[in-house]
Amino acid sequence: MGNIYDNSKFFGEYAKMSRSREGLAGAGEWHQFRRMFPDLTGCKILDLGCGYGWHCKYAVEQGAESVLGIDLSKKMIREAEKRNADARITYRVCNLEEYEYPVETYDCVISNLALHYIEDLDSVYRNVCRTLKQGGTFLLNIEHPVFTAGVNEDWIYDEKGMPKYWPIDDYYYPGERTTFFLGEQVKKYHHTLSQILTGFLRGGFELKEVEEAMPDPAMMDIPGMRDEMRRPMMLLVKAVKQD
Repeated sequence: MGNIYDNSKFFGEYAKMSRSREGLAGAGEWHQFRRMFPDLTGCKILDLGCGYGWHCKYAVEQGAESVLGIDLSKKMIREAEKRNADARITYRVCNLEEYEYPVETYDCVISNLALHYIEDLDSVYRNVCRTLKQGGTFLLNIEHPVFTAGVNEDWIYDEKGMPKYWPIDDYYYPGERTTFFLGEQVKKYHHTLSQILTGFLRGGFELKEVEEAMPDPAMMDIPGMRDEMRRPMMLLVKAVKQD
């Protein structure tokens, strides 16, 4: 994640989001992403862009032996150490592009809503493949290409302020996109679906599951949640390091 998360105003707004206040229970995609997790008993886990550390804590609750959560944001790491501390979890301020990725060290690597801040996905895939043990699992949640190709990542509204449709433009032109998020201009990177999925295959992985995230049916009464069924926001992928 970028330094925008160390902006006090931005971070304060992020803290108001349901996934910040309620953890995994407040994340609309968790009911799908959770099913992709392998048995974590006795495993060593790496969380790339760990944020508040919710997935780190979940991993140790599922029996993981140790977890390393890295994030570029100092504020995120401080919050993780407060909210999701555990003797088996280590949190570290680190750019995921600069992490050393020790060879064949981890059983599972998780990256949740971090890689759409990264321009070169292929290098991340190669690093993850190197640091996974044979047969290890890579779990990815990334903003969906339909979402990142959205114009300003927002709806087109009618005269009453109701969403009419989700505009998409320049889909086949990957690269930097600037969007307005939580009151600030935020830089992200758009990647096509082909780039995201083919990158796994080139990077030494076998794709096991691919899902487009849909809101948890139990959350449909939350204002605006039904509109999330009109276009995909997140792409969930489970891949395994090939022998």
